[in-house]
Amino acid sequence: MKKILTVIAVALLSVCLFAQGANEAKTETAKLQTLNVAYMPNYASLCSVVAAMETGAFAEQGLEVKLVEFADGPTIIAAMESGSIDMGYIGAGAHKLCINGRAQIFALSHVGNADAVIALKSHGINSIADLKGKKVGYASGTSSESILKLALESVGYTMNDIKAMEMDASGIVSAMTSGSLDACATWSPSTFTITDAMGSDAITIADNMMFADKANSIASWIVMSKYAKENTDTLLKFTKALYKGMDYRTANVEQTCKWVAKAIAADYDKIYQQRGDAKWITSEELVNMVKDGTVEKLYDVQKKAFGAAANQDAKVADYVMFDNMLNAAK
Repeated sequence: MKKILTVIAVALLSVCLFAQGANEAKTETAKLQTLNVAYMPNYASLCSVVAAMETGAFAEQGLEVKLVEFADGPTIIAAMESGSIDMGYIGAGAHKLCINGRAQIFALSHVGNADAVIALKSHGINSIADLKGKKVGYASGTSSESILKLALESVGYTMNDIKAMEMDASGIVSAMTSGSLDACATWSPSTFTITDAMGSDAITIADNMMFADKANSIASWIVMSKYAKENTDTLLKFTKALYKGMDYRTANVEQTCKWVAKAIAADYDKIYQQRGDAKWITSEELVNMVKDGTVEKLYDVQKKAFGAAANQDAKVADYVMFDNMLNAAK
């Protein structure tokens, strides 16, 4: 009888311990703070955040990231203003909204070369000068518009010299591949989709590197000013995890491409094509760039390139959170 009671007691103890462990696991999961994070469906937007998710960097900081897809930066900022998004990634074009006070930049992502002006040779275009009077698709308020204006200015043109067709990112691809546009300004991966579809007929007549002395294609992580003030600790934790993701993606490109492809149900080869869209810096390189003033100079050049579209009286430190970038490395 004693043996039976002992067995029962041991069994009950095991059940209790198992239940306690399960409850503790549930409690730990429950403690994770969920953040709605906006992204665009490409490698540049996702590589750091997905790497941080997959390696457990966010969980280490007590955070759980819920990714929400958007087509462009201005739409992401509008969603943040509505309160449905906590933080997000933007390309170069949307930075003028940060300069104009609508959002704060809490981390630089990278300086890229993902934007391009692509034309169809069969439509009589072989250079930027040939765009005059042609139908050119672009997405207003994005890096698409920025690269297009830089290209036009380089030959003394303005938007009035072309038939500018404003449309969203997906609309640009379909209009370009159907031949209803003569040229377009867009970003990766749309650039690859168009060139793959049009083959030798597609010609890239401008990209970011052509205008490196006048402007740069900075991508950043942003947040609303109110959120930044009220959630300083959360923002710092997110940045710490993001740094780990940056370091991982820099050293493990192929694995990161696999994770990004899986996250957005994309073809691996198409994601792998995008690995050259920028120089992928490590967290240490970013911190050193903040310390020596390089990051501030990059944002200042970008601000000046926007001209009247951005508040030229704004100081870079007014909308870029240098302290957060430095503190996240501690």
